[in-house]
Amino acid sequence: MNGIIELQIKEFLLVYLLLIVVAFIMKRCRIDKTKLLIVASMRMTVQLMLAGFILTYIFKNPHPALTLTYLICMTGFAIHRALAGNNEINKNFKIVIALSVSGSGALIVLFFVCGIVGVSFFEPQYVIPIAGMVMGNTMTGVALGVKTFRENIKEQRLRINALINAGAAPENILLPFMKQALETALLPTINSMLGMGIVSLPGMMTGQILSGTLPSTAILYQIAMMISICTAVCLATFASLHFGMKTMYNSKNQIIIP
Repeated sequence: MNGIIELQIKEFLLVYLLLIVVAFIMKRCRIDKTKLLIVASMRMTVQLMLAGFILTYIFKNPHPALTLTYLICMTGFAIHRALAGNNEINKNFKIVIALSVSGSGALIVLFFVCGIVGVSFFEPQYVIPIAGMVMGNTMTGVALGVKTFRENIKEQRLRINALINAGAAPENILLPFMKQALETALLPTINSMLGMGIVSLPGMMTGQILSGTLPSTAILYQIAMMISICTAVCLATFASLHFGMKTMYNSKNQIIIP
């Protein structure tokens, strides 16, 4: 199979013309987010360009310290983004989220790289892109789950207070909210799995095929990757909500609603 065709700068810049379509529709629908669209596009470009330079250096000069440093930075940013939309939760809840995201992500990446692929955990060519996919999806799932949990509790504040006054245990009150939030967090990943191969060819598989990998090999990697992502999202979101909700009530069974 032929190797991937390298994009030249002139041809690559044509893709930014597509943003005009998005901006036009947003303006037509009176969605005042054009500035955010431009900032997001430019920020994405700069971040990916920097990541490209850094990864090129790491791949050419592989060293466990460099790989570990990159993974720590990646995990730290994932935790930051997961917490960014949930500032109202208490400090202990935030610590639980940080431990859940980092612990679940590291466990799944370790299992994938060492157990499934069978290479060293510090092999940057494998561990960094795999960790990126796992941590990115975990970050999104946890952020969505915690946001749903928090917003549903605020909407049902009166009902919760009534149940507390009736003598219901805080954990029993919060458990249905946790289950609903976990389901919401998992749905995007599960729906993606349902349509994969028929509706879409996912990014990892597409990238491998473009680089010349046999489709049969790319398929096996993608299946393993999606199951790993689903597990990481489930583990991290469940741990965040299960242990996080325990930080929301005290020894007097009083629930502190954010």
